[in-house]
Amino acid sequence: MSRVGWQKTPQRMMTTEEVRAELPFMNMDGILGGIYTPADGHIDPYSLTMAFAAGIRKYGGKVLQPLPVTGLHSRSDGSWDVETTRGSIRATRGVVNAAGFWAQELGRMAGVEHPLVSIHHQYVITSTIPEIKQLKKEFPVIRDLEGSYYLRMERDGLLIGPYERKEVMVVQDDWVDGIPPGFGKELYESDIERIMENLEAAMNLVPMLRDADIQRVVCGPICYTPDVLPMVGPHQGLKNYWCAMGCGYGIIHSGGIGKYLSDWILDGEPPYDLIEMDPNRFGKWTTREFVSAKAREGYGMNNAVGFPKEERWAGRPTSRVSGVYEATKSRHAEFGFHAGWEQPSWFVREGDTPGYIPSFRRCNWHNAVGREVKLVLERVGVTDLTPFAKLEIEGSGAVELLDRLVANNLPRVGVANVCHMLTPRGRVYAEVTISRLAEDRFFVITGSGNELHDLRWIEQHATLWDLADRVTARTVTDSMHCLSVAGPYARHVMQKLAPSSEDLSNTGFKFMSCRRIELAGISVLALRITFTGELGWELYLAPESMNKLYHAILEAGEEYGIDDFGQYAINVLRLEKGFRVWGLEMNLDKNPFQAGLDFFIKPNKPVDFIGKQALHDIRHQGLSSRLFMLKVDSDERGPEPEGNESIWLDGIKIIGNTTSGAYSYQLESGIAMAYLPTDIGRLGARIQVELQGELRDAVVVPDPLFDTEATRVRKLAKKNKQ
Repeated sequence: MSRVGWQKTPQRMMTTEEVRAELPFMNMDGILGGIYTPADGHIDPYSLTMAFAAGIRKYGGKVLQPLPVTGLHSRSDGSWDVETTRGSIRATRGVVNAAGFWAQELGRMAGVEHPLVSIHHQYVITSTIPEIKQLKKEFPVIRDLEGSYYLRMERDGLLIGPYERKEVMVVQDDWVDGIPPGFGKELYESDIERIMENLEAAMNLVPMLRDADIQRVVCGPICYTPDVLPMVGPHQGLKNYWCAMGCGYGIIHSGGIGKYLSDWILDGEPPYDLIEMDPNRFGKWTTREFVSAKAREGYGMNNAVGFPKEERWAGRPTSRVSGVYEATKSRHAEFGFHAGWEQPSWFVREGDTPGYIPSFRRCNWHNAVGREVKLVLERVGVTDLTPFAKLEIEGSGAVELLDRLVANNLPRVGVANVCHMLTPRGRVYAEVTISRLAEDRFFVITGSGNELHDLRWIEQHATLWDLADRVTARTVTDSMHCLSVAGPYARHVMQKLAPSSEDLSNTGFKFMSCRRIELAGISVLALRITFTGELGWELYLAPESMNKLYHAILEAGEEYGIDDFGQYAINVLRLEKGFRVWGLEMNLDKNPFQAGLDFFIKPNKPVDFIGKQALHDIRHQGLSSRLFMLKVDSDERGPEPEGNESIWLDGIKIIGNTTSGAYSYQLESGIAMAYLPTDIGRLGARIQVELQGELRDAVVVPDPLFDTEATRVRKLAKKNKQ
């Protein structure tokens, strides 16, 4: 509920008295309250579909049915030939695959495999119930999370839609190879025994159900993706091929997704950020077995309570495991899931409680993360960063392409720059680290889930600008893994493994430099950069060499107290250093000036890059809100901010939201980044952050909270010169 206030969808807590007033027929035993969503409801799918068809015809469109599609063929100009049983149709602006559980078959016609599977979903309709017939108004839809079902009025009776446990649900796995010919409006055979556990829960909550007659049991297919979220947007590798599929809740999504896609197609960029639904978030690692396992898990957990840092374990690990997965597992890593990869979140040591034990308060990993933060700040640590997405871009047109794509200057050979790709409206499409390996060869690092998202944008503009014949852009994520060494003794460890001729000093290997070096006899691409903000390197190398280098680093660092650290510690350290994350602090809803990225944005660089004019317009108009750093009051049990919490002024008015947060072990308090109105967000301003229904005092503090190692070195050098 702490996330509701700043969003557009109204929602509020209800007392038991309010629940009883809305639902007088409900058994109130054990009911402590409720959550009310005024805009929730239901709609008749048939009537809505007919309304859509009428609207299409009204505005000059055509609805052709029945008209099976038998083939899809892309053309060099971006149009498509849609083959049907009545001939070919030329789609000049492209195609939208919104074919429901047939979407996978249409995808194959276009040459792409969509990770979709159909699931049997049942609902029960009762005959007339006298108590329902006497009601003067329709009551709100009931959603019982513990019973795992929804319940609403259906004429003078009730409709109950259960989501049964994964152990008893049915996945239509054989449809992956194709829908049976002729299947259309047909239904599956019902199996009420499968949902009796849910129906018993419903009868306990709504006792009148026990005396009701079942009029009908409906069992039909719904389409799921591995993470339950739809796939919406353009697909990488296929020009003008758009996805609108995997909508597990059916037609309820149709209006929003239709508007979102039409705006994107017409305007050239999405109207707002929906990265969670990007169709390019999956890849070759989403095998048939993985899709089935995750869909079963997601359906079974449809009504489960979600926790911060939630992990779901079905289908894991995938084929995406790094060269040190087994080694870190043997060293008691607790893993998180990132774009198919298993990545250490934290490490269990003596005295820690192992395992994934989520909570809305502090979790069993709290002390372990503090230990790992201290390790990186005072000694040296090693971590696996393989999930970073990695691209190689080269060719005679590479410089022109990248220079027009990013708002920063391109780096010199042997140097890396943090750069941002913007949209025409000046929103942040992506953040990438570009290392220049040669005059026309670049190594590009982006977030783990953005691999194909960013590659699609690059490919789209290479084609648009007639550079595709002079540029090669490819992903090397699976063939180039990554270890990072960070902490005050990182240089000592690296130097022990490098040839004596290799100068790793501050002047010999400067901050943001990159070059190939040899460590423990292994060739690595080394970047002097870490997301911890401390001294360190990212080391990119072949997966088969990872294990050898990992153990060599541990051995070389033994005298300096080296140990492992994970993603949770990195998140704390990057927040303290003021490092932004794409998808949290910056996305398609924000411009770079709002996100505090001014240092990386060069509005006056000579190249006419995407979003350049928009940046000048934004500066002229000024900012109404921007990103600030907060220190948030904390107690020994938490909770700490995680992101998306509402921010209040004087406990009366909601003025913004957090983007991410954590417990700062250096400040011994919660910290968060947050968007606030510019007239309120000034240093020392006092506000409140809503955490678990409680308003916690917070204050705007300097951003960053602590200097990076590079800044400390620069300040020290300046001081010594004085």
